[in-house]
Amino acid sequence: FPPLPTMIRTVAALLLVLATVSAEVVRVPVAHKPVKRATAGRRLAIGREVINDYENAQFYGNITIGSDNQVFEVIFDSGSSNLWVPSVKCTSLDCLLKHKYDHTKSSTYIPNGKPFAIEYVSGNVSGFLSEDDVTVAGLPVKDVTFAEITNPAGLGLAFGVGKFDGILGLAWKTISVDDLPTVFGLMVSQKVVDQGVFAFYLPSTSGGLGELILGGIDKAHYHGDLTYTPLTHETYWQIDLEGVTLGGESVTTSKVGVLDTGTSLLGGPVNDVKVIASKVGATPVINGEYSISCSKRSSLPNVAFHVAGKAFELTPDQYILDVENVECLLGFVGITLPPTEPPLWIMGDVFIRQWYTVFDRANERIGLAAMSKFF
Repeated sequence: FPPLPTMIRTVAALLLVLATVSAEVVRVPVAHKPVKRATAGRRLAIGREVINDYENAQFYGNITIGSDNQVFEVIFDSGSSNLWVPSVKCTSLDCLLKHKYDHTKSSTYIPNGKPFAIEYVSGNVSGFLSEDDVTVAGLPVKDVTFAEITNPAGLGLAFGVGKFDGILGLAWKTISVDDLPTVFGLMVSQKVVDQGVFAFYLPSTSGGLGELILGGIDKAHYHGDLTYTPLTHETYWQIDLEGVTLGGESVTTSKVGVLDTGTSLLGGPVNDVKVIASKVGATPVINGEYSISCSKRSSLPNVAFHVAGKAFELTPDQYILDVENVECLLGFVGITLPPTEPPLWIMGDVFIRQWYTVFDRANERIGLAAMSKFF
């Protein structure tokens, strides 16, 4: 099983390019919320990390690596399982504006040196493995093996102009490159968190703030009850999907859904997405994406993803993205999988920005609930 970014990470790249035309690339620091502490004598039980939203295309927060707390802005990605950040040995222009890990400054660094590569649609991202302590949302994780990237060319323009330095994967170890333990898996095994669960509250507007909770959930982030559905595989966060409808009419035969915080759009079978695009009057542009007149939003029906007997709806204002107030992009993209893989739907950030999503590792299930306004 390849990590989901190998299939559709270029979706986020194109969104980013569209959104940053004529815009200056700037670095934006991420604020941290206080971490809840456990009772006296116990370790931290719950971590909270504020998530920044850049043009509804990239959602990122901070981690630190090493004894000297080197700071990196990473995408917390439930569609992959490895942690990688740029190395100080990366001399390409793509790394020029990035935070770069310098293991000579960390007394907790342990050398590894094994070559590392992860494949993306546009090429490989490569470097070598190292080991050091990592802190996420105030939660310390010991002896994490991660990749120092020296060649990020496989991500193309998306990395060079993006707001992120690296990626922290939150999927299962079974799809981890080199079978490396995941950061969250180590949190659980090292008893850094009380519960093997994390949850995403993503902002609904560009420039807004969201929150990643590690080790629990926050009832202030949602209202009503959580609807739980079991995982069908411990690879991606994959669930049974009962259907996808547009205005109550079925638009797919696929029965597989994957919750992926690292993908900007909703990815579906090519022919299914073509049908949706035709019904809403969208025009194909490039790489399975579609543009649409912003004025059509008021007349279009809702889309619904049907999970565990419930319909999780998205309005036209939610599944059509306004890019820099210049044009609108349909929040669906057609994806082509290997013939051996069943057709599936990637329920990316377009979906997760509207529905509070709980990733319950301990009980091997996904929880969904209506989002509450928090920040």
